[in-house]
Amino acid sequence: MSKDYRAQIGVLIRDARRHQGLTQAELGRLLGTSQSAVARIEQGHQNLSLEMLARIGDALDHELVHLGATRTEHLRIVGGAKLSGTIDVKTSKNAAVALLCAALLNRGRTTLRNLARIEEVNRIIEVLTSIGVKVRWLPDSSDLELVPPRHLDLESMDEEAARRTRTVILFLGPLLHERPSFQLPYAGGCDLGTRTVEPHLAALRAFGLEVVATHGFYAATATPHQPAKPIVLTERGDTVTENVLLAAARNPGQTTIRNASPNYMVQDLCFFLQALGVRIEGIGTTTLKVTGVAEIDVDVEYSPSEDPIEAMSLLAAAVVTESVITIRRVPIEFMEIELATLEGMGMRCELTEEYVSANGHTRLVDLTTCPGPLTAPIDKIHPLPFPGLNIDNLPFFALIGAMAQGTTMLHDWVYDNRAIYLTELTKVGAKVQLLDPHRVLIEGPTRWRAAEVMCPPALRPGVVVLLAMLAAPGTSVLRNVYVINRGYEDLAVRLNKLGATIEVFPGD
Repeated sequence: MSKDYRAQIGVLIRDARRHQGLTQAELGRLLGTSQSAVARIEQGHQNLSLEMLARIGDALDHELVHLGATRTEHLRIVGGAKLSGTIDVKTSKNAAVALLCAALLNRGRTTLRNLARIEEVNRIIEVLTSIGVKVRWLPDSSDLELVPPRHLDLESMDEEAARRTRTVILFLGPLLHERPSFQLPYAGGCDLGTRTVEPHLAALRAFGLEVVATHGFYAATATPHQPAKPIVLTERGDTVTENVLLAAARNPGQTTIRNASPNYMVQDLCFFLQALGVRIEGIGTTTLKVTGVAEIDVDVEYSPSEDPIEAMSLLAAAVVTESVITIRRVPIEFMEIELATLEGMGMRCELTEEYVSANGHTRLVDLTTCPGPLTAPIDKIHPLPFPGLNIDNLPFFALIGAMAQGTTMLHDWVYDNRAIYLTELTKVGAKVQLLDPHRVLIEGPTRWRAAEVMCPPALRPGVVVLLAMLAAPGTSVLRNVYVINRGYEDLAVRLNKLGATIEVFPGD
C-alpha cells in the first residue's frame, strides 16, 4: 500500500469516525486496538490489510472496501451542461424501510407497490430473508412481495447485513410481540445511551421491552402489556415514532403517543397499519391514538408515497445547472417550507394543480423550474420537525446558497459533524466556511471547477457534491459512491436522461 493511498484511506476513516460521533479511543475499543493505533491509521502511517479495512468499515457502518464479486463504484461527471426534460420522483426511501419492518407484524402476504430499489432496501431484504421471510420482486416491476414463515428464525439473522443498516432498530417494535427474548445486531458506533437509541428504549419500555447492551448486540426481553399512561416522546424523531407505532399495532387497547413526528414516512406507516386493521387517530399531527389488534393475518397491498428528499435533490440539480426541468409527482405538503424559502431567495417555479399519490392520501404536484438570479437569505436556514424545513433537505441549501449573491448561513443543529462534509464543496470551487460542527457560511455566487473527490460518508452531502460537479465545466470524479446508492435508485442514469453526462465505473 503506497503512502499516498494510506493517507487517502486515513482521511476517509477519520471522516467516517467523526460522522459516527466516535473518538479515536472509542473506535480503538471497537477494533480491539489502541487510540494511538487509530491515530496512526488516520495519519496514513499504518499499513492496513483487507481484513482490517473490512473490520473498520463494519465498525463505522461505512463501505471502505468491497469483497467478493461486488466492486467499488465511482462516477465520472462531465459538467457544465444545462439539463432539460421531465423526471418522476421515486417513492420514499424512508417509508420503504419502515414498511419492510412493519411487514413483520402481518402473518399474511404483504405486497409493497413501486418500492425504491436501493441498497438500504436490499440490506433489509437480506435480513428478512435470513430469518425465514419469503421475499421476491414481482416480474417486470418494482413491486415486492413478502410472506412470513410460521415462526421467525431470529438465530439465523444475517448479522453482516443487519450491521450495515440502522433500520434494524425498527425490528424492536414488532418483535416484542413475537418472542419473550431475542437479540439484534447493532451498527458500529451505535450504543445504548446515545441520542439515536435511548429515545427508542425509553418509549418501548412502556410496552414491557427491556434492552441491555452486550458485545455488539441489543439483548431484549419482552413482557408485553398495555402502557399505563400516554407515551411522551422526549424528541420528535421519525424512527422512534415509527417504533412506538409498530409496538402499539399489536397491543390491544388504545395507546396515546404525544410529541409524535407527523413526517412523511410516519404518515405512510400509519396508512399501512390502517390497511392491516389498526385504528389510528390524529395522522399528520403530534398526537396519535392507536388501537391495536392482537393478531394480524391479512393479505394487503400498499403503495408508499413519493420522496420529498429526492424531489429536493432534483430541484437543487436544476438550480445549480441553471436549467428548466419538470419534476413530476412532488409531495408538495412536505416541500412547502423549502419552496417558500427558495421563493424568498428569488427562485420561481410553476406548479400544476394538486393530485393524489397512489397511497390515496399524499398531495402531489408537478413542478417546473424557472432559472434566474438568487439572493442569499437574510436569516440563517435551519431545520425543524415537520411541518418545518426537513433536516435531510438542509444540505441542498449549501448548493443553492453557493449559487446566490451574498452569504448564506446553514445551522444543522440536529446532527453532530454533518455540516463538516459540506466543506467538501470547496474542492469544486465553492466558498464554504465552517464555523463549528453545526454551522457553515456559504458565499456566492460560485465559479465551479472540476475536481476529484472522495464521496463523503453521509448520503445527502454525497449527493450535494455530485450535483455541484454537474455545474463544474470539465471532467470530475466522485469516488466510492456506495452511500449514494443506499438512498437513490439509478440516480446517474436518470440524470443522464435529462442531459447530464455521468459515467459509472468500477474501482480497482
